[in-house]
This record gives sequence, structure tokens and C-alpha cells, in this order.
Amino acid sequence: MHVDSSIRVSNATKEKLERLKQPDESFDDLLARLASEKDPIAVGSWSDEEVEAAREAIARSRESFER
Repeated sequence: MHVDSSIRVSNATKEKLERLKQPDESFDDLLARLASEKDPIAVGSWSDEEVEAAREAIARSRESFER
């Protein structure tokens, strides 16, 4: 027996999910795909090196605007 459920999410969360969703994919399919990922927490996460590089780029950008 198949029972449907509703999950409330904020508009911001829905927009994020819409960006992850494939054109031919339902939200149910998307959530099933994300839940079955080997490491779902890491979806879209950066490595430590990428984080540091981004922080350095932001700092350089701020410095150039302050001049």
C-alpha cells in the first residue's frame, strides 16, 4: 500500500532543492536520490583546501575595495 506524505520546507529550502532537481525528476525522486547518496551530508560541500582558497579570495577582494 502506497501512502503519500507532505513535508513542510521553507521557501529558501525549496529553491535550493529546485536547483538540485533534474528537469525530468520529481521532488520525490530528488529526495530519494539525495537520501541514497553514499555521503548525503557532503552534497555540495567543499574540501578544506577549497574553503581556505575561497576565504583568501574574499579577503583579497575586500582589501581591493578598501583601497
